Amino acid sequence: MCTNYRPGSRDFIRERFGVEADFEYADEAYPASAMPIVRALPGSASGVECLRACFGLIPRWARDTKIARSTYNARSETVAEKPSFRGPWRQGQFCLVPMQWFYEPNYKSGRPVRWRIERSDEGEFAVAGIWESWRTPGAPEVVSFSMLTINADGDPVMGRMHAPGDEKRTIVVIEPADDQRWLRGAPDAVRDLLQRFSADAYRTGPDPRPPARRAAKTT
Repeated sequence: MCTNYRPGSRDFIRERFGVEADFEYADEAYPASAMPIVRALPGSASGVECLRACFGLIPRWARDTKIARSTYNARSETVAEKPSFRGPWRQGQFCLVPMQWFYEPNYKSGRPVRWRIERSDEGEFAVAGIWESWRTPGAPEVVSFSMLTINADGDPVMGRMHAPGDEKRTIVVIEPADDQRWLRGAPDAVRDLLQRFSADAYRTGPDPRPPARRAAKTT
């Protein structure tokens, strides 16, 4: 599903959540890259914190971090049962993923072309996620996350993405009014938030990657 996106800006994180992203992060997110997430501040009734986390959830039982390259999305229908995700889900380890837009492949031409999906008003938004903490003896803690996805068959925006015959899926956008409810809710109490975003509030169009630059030949 969503493997590539542009993370939220520092201004957006500050304005929406009231916290600073006081660390460096890249302009594009790929599985296993370090990106900002927002989660409830431990010991606080309403405070939140922004931290650098690995895009791709690393379960506590994982032997190393390589699994992050295949755990970046968690299906909402099975998140409570899948070994990689059920612990964080059942423990209510919810987070929000700040985002400017995300990318999906469109096969209209017969081959995958990267398209950008963003808000029609060009505003930034936050996506529902789960987080986990992982460490090995003598090593620092690694916080990681996965974004929740839901079925999007028939959706006027996401129905145009992915290979023909593949199930259509989409990420879950959390509105500002639901931030605290998502971050501090019990699993059974937040299931109703796992909905498709409003298609008329978003737009999409081709945004192919620029050609790779070849190194100049030396003589």
